[in-house]
Amino acid sequence: MITLTIWSDFACPYCYIGETRLQDAIEEMGMTDEVTVDLRAFELDPTAPREVTTTTPERFAMKYRLSLEDAKKQIQDISDQGSEAGIDFRYATTQYSNTRDAHRLMKLAEAKYDRATVGRLNEALFAAYFTENLVLSDHDVLLAKGVMAGMNEKDIREVLDSDLYADEVRLDEREAGMRGIRGVPYIIFDGEFAVPGAMTVEGFKDALQRALRRNAEREPETTDNAETSDRKRAERPHVCGPDGCQLL
Repeated sequence: MITLTIWSDFACPYCYIGETRLQDAIEEMGMTDEVTVDLRAFELDPTAPREVTTTTPERFAMKYRLSLEDAKKQIQDISDQGSEAGIDFRYATTQYSNTRDAHRLMKLAEAKYDRATVGRLNEALFAAYFTENLVLSDHDVLLAKGVMAGMNEKDIREVLDSDLYADEVRLDEREAGMRGIRGVPYIIFDGEFAVPGAMTVEGFKDALQRALRRNAEREPETTDNAETSDRKRAERPHVCGPDGCQLL
């Protein structure tokens, strides 16, 4: 069994694209029953407001110091990558807001529900933001997505009406800081080597194959060497961090 520890944020375009490519790689290799996923919270902007105050093109233009037209072109380029991954990706009309409560809801799912429920909720929250363009700080949205994933309404309300699982979210983010993680998605395979960024499907297959070899051989390998090797095997991966999205 291979354990993947994944830091990501539901408002991160390359997290959605990367996790979709990773799932494709897992399925194409017939490894669905051989992989477990441990999701970790990483808020790209912990200070983001609960209310939507700007459009995505406006925010993009201001953050990267672009003209509005150039910002729209870059957003469309990212959306095209999402579409190529099989996602109905509508980045330009996303409703940017705080994602902490969405992460707290995910912590509830991981604590009390099975892997299938966690997987459904993860997909539902990404789709809510990038396809349905819903506001992820809206508790009605989170309640609906949690129930749709198979969670109990009472459990969800108890979390959303309180500060439950906030400490777990902060703990994930502190660990990311201690590990030097500055951008997501960031994936650690079996606690032994890291794959940063939204790699190609083939790049993820290479990483999965190496994890299988490591399970069989248990040969020592450093994280730095593993990351460098992955970057040589595939197209340069994309990550998003507090300062924006970029190629590694």
